[in-house]
Amino acid sequence: MTDTKVEQRTGASGDRFRARVREQLLEAGLELFGVYGYAHTTVDALCEEAGVPEAVFRQEYDSLEGLLIALHNRVSTNGMRAAENVQLAEDIDECTPQARVRRLFDAYVDAVTRDPREARVAFVEVLGVSPAVDEHCRRWRETWVEFYAAATERAVWRGEAVNTDHRADVIVMVNTILELMAHHSRRPRRARPEDVSGELTYLALTLLTAE
Repeated sequence: MTDTKVEQRTGASGDRFRARVREQLLEAGLELFGVYGYAHTTVDALCEEAGVPEAVFRQEYDSLEGLLIALHNRVSTNGMRAAENVQLAEDIDECTPQARVRRLFDAYVDAVTRDPREARVAFVEVLGVSPAVDEHCRRWRETWVEFYAAATERAVWRGEAVNTDHRADVIVMVNTILELMAHHSRRPRRARPEDVSGELTYLALTLLTAE
């Protein structure tokens, strides 16, 4: 593995250098956190895996915790974009409620479990690490609550969900989604994405249609 030298670079060349270094560090973190676990990863092991001197690592992420947050943010953003793309699809209003919810979870589950290392990092390795990581995950939970609350309001407007305040249901749903994803990510034998999506779809429809 080739070491990345510590160099002072500016302009476009410096931007490309830093982007390459960040990608090397992210990939190394994904491999070590996602295969061996965050608690079993050292800075020395990470830098060796990435081929990056510790000084360069400290410039980019400061700590393993910072790198873990960056990885979680990347996976969560991919999941959010996949869900948003379903909501923006031209034919989405033509679907039945069941089909619409299933499409949303199919896209989300595919985005966050395509790489099992990403799923483990995003749903398991971030748990109980530190107050900073807990706060980062809390902000993402709030983002998901807002996303699903808006989707639920549209379902109520269409007459597809009970006309009531569903925010408590949405909070329960988001927390349960994360718990289910963590459960499946811990299992040595991967569940099929369509089975996971089916569980989430059933959960959402049960909460939103219950009197």
